[in-house]
Amino acid sequence: MSQQVLNRQDAPGEILVRVERLTRRFAGHAVVHAVDFELRRGEVLGFLGPNGAGKTTTMRMITGNLAPSEGRITINGLDILDRPKAAKAEIGYLPEQPPVYRELTVDEYLRFCARLNRIPRARVARAVDTAKQRCGLGEVGGRLIGHLSKGYQQRVGIAQAIIHAPAVVVLDEPTVGLDPIQIREIRHLIRELGGEHGVILSTHILPEVQAVCDRVQIINRGRLVMSDSIEELGRRGAGAGLLLRLARPPQAEEIGALIPGIERVEARDDGGFLLHLAEGGATAEQVAQLVVEQGWGLRELTPERRSLEQIFVDITAADSGDAGRHDAHRASAA
Repeated sequence: MSQQVLNRQDAPGEILVRVERLTRRFAGHAVVHAVDFELRRGEVLGFLGPNGAGKTTTMRMITGNLAPSEGRITINGLDILDRPKAAKAEIGYLPEQPPVYRELTVDEYLRFCARLNRIPRARVARAVDTAKQRCGLGEVGGRLIGHLSKGYQQRVGIAQAIIHAPAVVVLDEPTVGLDPIQIREIRHLIRELGGEHGVILSTHILPEVQAVCDRVQIINRGRLVMSDSIEELGRRGAGAGLLLRLARPPQAEEIGALIPGIERVEARDDGGFLLHLAEGGATAEQVAQLVVEQGWGLRELTPERRSLEQIFVDITAADSGDAGRHDAHRASAA
């Protein structure tokens, strides 16, 4: 191993991917617009977005499969447009459909991938063995890929992505179509990869992001609308509200009128109420006391916690609404 590789691995937290003002237009329409972000070694970044948001287009540009209209991408310090071969050598990519040859054995396929990645012939056997070991493929090397389960075929796809020890691993929907046990195994493998590489996980499965990622980004309508750590998202989820369930519930307006410091009372479909608290308003203890005094029959009073799914829906819906109003304004001005 070269001294340069040793130095890179001994620098935890170094920036492996830097995306600056990344834009891609098709027929004059920007499907990705001025996207900026960074990925560091040892980090698993979840990349989320609704269908048509520009997620796949962004992944294709990062991996060098599509040229940007504007902007800059550097992979481990290498500009992907100025030095495409060197930059792409630092990337391992698993597309949504694993690029495996079902008629080859696992060993045959990984040896082929090693040669495609220009691993010297003398190092191919070691590279194949290392990739198999890391992906849990040690006992299936002689089996045809077409005879393996979907989960093992995904493992083979990940093995081809890491066989050349890239700095960056990009995984596009790596657990689609897997059963729960296979999903758990692949997620564990992704977390392990995050310890040595920088990993970008493109997915629409929100629990997957919470299970394996350190940070999450949401893209919507081609723009990056949120970038935060999982820890900060947890703090966002602890909203300033209380869930209230009553045995003898009054009208929502009555609750809001009798309890001080309530901005809004939202009646839920399940019969409960969501109390939106004003800053410095009533505490949970005060709400409980007033409910008991009114004889409404307190059954539940718990802090509101928004899931990542709720945060995702709120952010993308709000962003789409803002964009819709902007489009309508432009149309009326025209």
